[in-house]
This record gives sequence, C-alpha cells and structure tokens, in this order.
Amino acid sequence: MLKKLFLSVVLSCTLLGASADEGMWLPSLIGSRIKDMRKKGFRLTAEDVYSVNKASLKDAVVLFGGGCTGEYVSEEGLLLTNHHCGYGSIQQLSSVEHDYLTNGFWAKSRGEELPVPGLSVKRLVRMEDITERIAAGEKAQDIVAAARKEGYDAAVEQMYYGNQQFLFVYEIFRDVRLVGAPPSSIGKFGGDTDNWIWPRHTGDFSIFRVYADENNRPATYSKDNKPYRPARHFSISTKGVGEGDFTMIYGFPGNTQEYVISDAVKYVAEVSDPMKIALRTKRLDIISAEQAKSAEVRIAYAAVHASIANAWKKWQGEVLGLQRLGTVESKQAYEKKFAQWAQSKPEYASLLDSMRVAYKGVEQEYYIRELYSESVGTVSVFNFARTLSAAAGKEGATDESIKAQVAKFSADYNRTIDEQIAVEMLGEFLQRMPQERLPEGLKQDVESKGGAKAYVEWLYSATNLLSSDKITLQSVADDVMVTFAQRFNPIIENSRKYAYRNLSNVPSIEKWYRPYMRALREWDKNRAFYPDANLTLRVAYGSVAGYEYADAEYHHPVSTIDGIIAKDDPNIYDYNIPQSLRDIYAKKDYGRWGVDVNGRYSVPVCFLATNHTSGGNSGSPIINGRGELIGINFDRTWRSTMSDIEFDPSICRNISVDIRYVLFVIDRIGGAGYLIEEMDLK
Repeated sequence: MLKKLFLSVVLSCTLLGASADEGMWLPSLIGSRIKDMRKKGFRLTAEDVYSVNKASLKDAVVLFGGGCTGEYVSEEGLLLTNHHCGYGSIQQLSSVEHDYLTNGFWAKSRGEELPVPGLSVKRLVRMEDITERIAAGEKAQDIVAAARKEGYDAAVEQMYYGNQQFLFVYEIFRDVRLVGAPPSSIGKFGGDTDNWIWPRHTGDFSIFRVYADENNRPATYSKDNKPYRPARHFSISTKGVGEGDFTMIYGFPGNTQEYVISDAVKYVAEVSDPMKIALRTKRLDIISAEQAKSAEVRIAYAAVHASIANAWKKWQGEVLGLQRLGTVESKQAYEKKFAQWAQSKPEYASLLDSMRVAYKGVEQEYYIRELYSESVGTVSVFNFARTLSAAAGKEGATDESIKAQVAKFSADYNRTIDEQIAVEMLGEFLQRMPQERLPEGLKQDVESKGGAKAYVEWLYSATNLLSSDKITLQSVADDVMVTFAQRFNPIIENSRKYAYRNLSNVPSIEKWYRPYMRALREWDKNRAFYPDANLTLRVAYGSVAGYEYADAEYHHPVSTIDGIIAKDDPNIYDYNIPQSLRDIYAKKDYGRWGVDVNGRYSVPVCFLATNHTSGGNSGSPIINGRGELIGINFDRTWRSTMSDIEFDPSICRNISVDIRYVLFVIDRIGGAGYLIEEMDLK
C-alpha cells in the first residue's frame, strides 16, 4: 500500500512538470514527460526513447569506461564520446615517439585501430522496478544473481533514497579500440583555463569502435572479433541548431543531491569544497611546474593533471553558485515551512531534528576521511608502502617477489613530483586535522626533524622502497616509509565506515531521507520529483539557449571557429592549434561544413542548452526533436556547477561540441572522411 501511495504521489507531481528544464528522468517512465517534451518540440514516442520490446534510442547509448557516456553512430559499432573521456586510453597508447595526445590519432583502416586494454562499455538491456518484489521478501542479491545467469551483469539501485528499487541489467563489451582522436590542441583546446567556461571552443570528442564475437555477443579482445552491430545507432543532423531548438540528452549522470537539507549544503559550501580546492591547488601547481620542464612528464601526468583539475575547478564554481543563490538560506526557509506542516504529523514532526542530530554525529568523521583522501592519501609512495607491507605479509612472499614489485613501481614513478606533493600534503594534514585526532607520535616526529619538509626529505632518503636492489622481505616491516604509512591505519580503518559518495549517504543520515522524501511528496504537491543521479541511464531535455552572464552581458549560445583563431597562441600548449587549422581558416576553406552563423561564414564549434546534467553525462548524445544527433555533451558553465544541489533555470547551461565541428575535424584535420561515410547524415 505504501509503495502504491508513493508512486501515485510521484506520478501526480511528475505530471505537473519540473521548473523550466530541470530533471533527470528514468527512461522507462518517460511516458509521463512526453506531453511536455512534445510541447517543446520532441517528435518521437516514449517507446522510441525506451523499449524492451524493440530497438530504441537506449540501445544506442553506453556507459563508457565506468564514468562517462558514449553513443553509437554507425551500424558497425562506431562510437563517439568526449576526448576527455578517452583521454586515459589515448595516454595509455601514447609514448614520446607516438604522442597521440599532442598529435592526434586517426586509423586509416580497421587494421590500424588500436585495442585499449582494460577499457569496456556497458549497454543497458533493461531496467525494472522491483520495489514490490523486495517488499514481498525477495532479496536483491537473488534478483541480481538470476539476471547474471542470463549472461548479463546486473545491479540493484536505489531511487528516492530507497523508496523505490530498480534492477539494471547490462551487457559489457571488453573489446574496445581507438579509432580517432584530434590533437589535444583541439580536443582539449583551452585546457584547464577554459574548463567550465563559456564561450568554449573545445573539440571534445574521440572515436572508438566496439567489437564482438561472431554472434554479435560481448567478448574479450581477439583479432577474429567483428565490429559490433548495435540494435540502434544515431543518425546525424547537419542542419545545425538555433536558439530555442529542442534538445534532449541521454546519458549516465553520476551524482546529484537535489533534496538534501541545509546542513548538507553548508558542509559542502563552507567546509568540504574549500578544503579540497586548497589542497588540489597545491598539487596542480607542483605537477604543472614539472610538466613544463619535460615532454615525457607532460605526457605521463596528462591524465592525472586533468583528473585533479576537473573537480578542482568544478568545486570553485559550485561554491560561487551556492553563495550566489543563497542555497543554505533558501533551504532553511523551505525547511521552516515544512516543519510547520509536519508539526501536526506525528510521524514527521521530529524528522528534521533527527536529521540534524545525525549530521552533527558524523560530520567530523566524514571530513577526516575527505581530508586524508585529498592530502596524505594522494602521495604515491605512502600508498605503495602500505601495498608492499601487505604483500610482504602474505604466505609465499619472497625477496624476489618484493624486489619485482619495487621495480615495477619505480618504473613509472616520479620522485621529484611525489616528494614535493608529500611535503605540501603532510603540512596541510597536520594543520587541518583536529589536533586530538592526529596519529599518535606523528606531530612529535615531524617536529623532531624540523618540520614537514625536513621530515619528508628524511623519509625519502632513508627508505629502501625506491631501490629494488636494497629491499628484502625482512627489511620491509622495518622500513621508515612503511612505519610512517602505518601510522595512518586507525584513520584509514575508521574512514572506511564513511566511504560514501556524499555526507548525506552515510547510513546514519541517509536512513532519515527515506521518510523525508515521502513527507516532502505529501506536503509539496506542486514540486516535480525525479530521482537523484546515481550513474544510471537518464533523460533530460530542454532547448538551445544563451544566458545573461552579468548585467547587460548576454552570452550567445553558439561559438564558432573564429573564436578559436582569436585564442590561438603558438607559445601556449593548450592554445597552439594545428597549422592545418590556421591554413583552412585563412582560406575559409571549410567545404561542406561552412555555414552562416549570425551573418558570418564560419564553422560552429560548441553550443549551450538548458539540459540538466552532471558528471557522467560527459560524452552523452544531444539530440534534436527528431532523435538525430546534433552534439556531444562535455561540460557545464562554471556558474552552473551548483546544479548538482540546486538547479537555477536562468543560468544553468550544459555545453556541447556541435556535431558539425566533429565532422569538420574528422574530415579536414584528420583526413578520415571515410569514417563519415559509415554514418547516416541527414
């Protein structure tokens, strides 16, 4: 009965519509949104979007590499995603001799496509509401096991903090090959400077191909595998976009917290984000300085730097956005109204009080976990010391096995960078950690050597973990680096109790959100509720739109190649575009990709839309009202990043690379026009 009541409330709220273009909707329930979508320009049906009875758009979308989205664009498994999503794979296949990051890569034939060890993609076979089955006594693990017996991977995911449970069943393809990637000066144009910024001029795409066995089933790599034949792939619109045009995004958003109370927002905006920003700034400064000295270091640390910087800049925008919106204060006002309503409801009257007590009970522990993870926990040799110590304690360990592990670690290890990071991170940890919770003896040891810098220098000079010819099985336990690393065991062990995506997901807090969500639906009947993102397939929709960035400063929704040339600088790695692009621009030799943009003959590069996105939506297809691919999502504007907590329709915008620029780069820069021939262009 409770489940039926909950669903009826959800449905009634859903039909009322979300504010503007807010919302990340479950594809299997998209029928409740179709009326609103059609009103805004969508021309397909709910079954075209999601179906288990026939091929639908969901079959053209995959979870790429475990944290991004990709989409099929041909009958032969050709897959598009972001350059930054493929970045780790491109780096993995690169070397100083074959620098695919700097120079790009274009396979001229199937035989030249490069297998990427460890890379996989997942296609959603079906999603199923199993709330009633769970309520009837079935166990989630048994439901998952039954799906796996069918030859699939499966997981049960919670929606609305456990008020609903869904089974997600996947096919996993493990033979994925790199087909094409633009040089980083196109695919990562603007680097960290332009990240999260508009106007944007980044050709953020890369191309892969998925292979399967002779029966079109998932298989590990084999030279005998054939290009996968997806049940559905996207056709491509070359007609372009204009302000107000319908857009839909289909992908795997990773994490939102739209319904958390003010205590959670306060922690993010005033405690967590500022700490993480400060620590990552120090790490980035160290890595950047060393990258500038060496091409080898630049390549080796390219993906590491990008990974650190992405969230670092996102958090800065998030803090600014939450402050600008006054989210803490608006949440508090909302909660005050809720409390007044709940006062007469015994089951809800003390709910907010219980939630606040729960936050106070674990906030410091969660902070300590985040602090360790962002400081001392980022030092490579400290982590290796723990790994080696565990290996040495295993039955069958020998001097030779230990020496082999040290040799393997040392082969890719940069002591200069790691030691500098260790100095800064240990100093920050000592300063920011609640003093009564510092590891026993740590502060005294550091002070005895004259401070963090001198102590770290002593550690690195005294350890044998960086020398395979000196290390032995017996000496591992007594090594100074191992002794140091083990000081943090109590913190690490305690932190495992709080290893959750967000503070609000800690069980002692999260348990209160289940009744809180039910209560909100009973009270706030005019609000449209959609489940928070959790890296499951979702639909969001909106329209192409610019926005007012500041007083009297309107940002148009489409950028062009003219902006690339304006930023071009041969002296700056991230802005040093290929000479071929300069030559094409000088001659205006755009071929079929040149169009009129606001009265100028140019090539569109990126565009803005109002789709609600989050991390994980990187690489997601952006489609028009006819279901045709018009772009690839890759970012949000800096002032939009708070949309993981509060969506502001006036300023929240997602950024996509225009599919016409993707085709232009493939054709005119990569000389790989044959790839376009296997796509369906409209």
